[in-house]
Amino acid sequence: MTHKNLSKKAALKFVIFLGIVSLFADMTYEGARSISGQYLAILGASGTVVGIVAGFGEFIGYGFRLVSGYISDRSGKYWLLVFVGYAVNLFAVPLLALAGNWPLAASLMILERFGKAIRSPSKDAMLSYATKEIGRGWGFGLHEAMDQIGAILGPLIVSVVLYYQGSYQQSFALLLIPALCALSVLTAARLLYPRPQDLEIENPDFKCKAFSKTYWLYISAICCVGAGYVDFSLIAYHFEKVSIIPKAWVPIFFAISMGAAGLSALICGRLYDKKGISTLIYATAISAFFVPLVFIDGFYWALIGLVLWGVGIGAQESIMRAIVANMVSKNIRGTAYGMMNIWFGGFWFLGSSLMGFLYDTSLVSLIIFSLCIQLAAIPILFVVKRAQSSHI
Repeated sequence: MTHKNLSKKAALKFVIFLGIVSLFADMTYEGARSISGQYLAILGASGTVVGIVAGFGEFIGYGFRLVSGYISDRSGKYWLLVFVGYAVNLFAVPLLALAGNWPLAASLMILERFGKAIRSPSKDAMLSYATKEIGRGWGFGLHEAMDQIGAILGPLIVSVVLYYQGSYQQSFALLLIPALCALSVLTAARLLYPRPQDLEIENPDFKCKAFSKTYWLYISAICCVGAGYVDFSLIAYHFEKVSIIPKAWVPIFFAISMGAAGLSALICGRLYDKKGISTLIYATAISAFFVPLVFIDGFYWALIGLVLWGVGIGAQESIMRAIVANMVSKNIRGTAYGMMNIWFGGFWFLGSSLMGFLYDTSLVSLIIFSLCIQLAAIPILFVVKRAQSSHI
């Protein structure tokens, strides 16, 4: 077997290891996320509060990644940041079982997002080193598909608890089990791959210290997507308020959307390696129409809308990251992911806060805003595509 084949095999194994970690991690926090909106509603929070908590949590979850990404590039301590981040990210979930009021529950939900902010740039950078050999889109897509298996199982576990008349607190406590599993597999990956950056051999001529104009155009496009993407917490809050979906079915709907996200990640990842950024353009155009469907107040319309919502999530979590890996050099990739996420998260926060307010005042305005701002990303992505083509 040639050195290249050995390198490719090692890279694939590394992607699978991190995929298993993400599977258990997503069982934990996506299981919690599937009931967080309802939990806040039961504790007395308003729609505006739910929108702000969801948006601020994402802002923290994305915004701090600039700091942690810069630290990872400067120090090379990828594993340390990943371990600390996962510990905070995962243990905040079972602690929700002890929250007796919405401010405390909201704080823990934000803390969970903060933990994700600590570990995400380092994890994405390590994945980008491995995916050079096996294909950026396929590597990130495979990882995201495994991630979404956990995102399906977690909500289903919660749904079973609720179906058998269990409480929200019992659901959160049970999610401690996959959290411990995730940290165990992460420890094994650290022992087997102490220096994942060695999986990618980069041309020494392809090193830079600044980001291109094309990179910043791309950032502006994904900011439009982030600003218009309705968080599931607000969608679940709507389901609770209008009672169109039985309580135990909400986590099942979320699991179905996560299944759609996993399938979308695999398909879009493969297509990206063949077709490039056009894949993201099509995925954005299709998924944007989830908005009117989830707010129509129909059981099956809501289901179709959440499938489209999942398609968009799958594209965001796979192609968006793969594109960055192909835009910037290895030496500044952690910072690039952090920069992407602080802008994406900032606009997600602003959009979520506004949409939470619009939900309380004018649902039609919420739908129009969300749909239009997402579709505004498409012409910008076409410009990015043309700019990339001119450099080939």
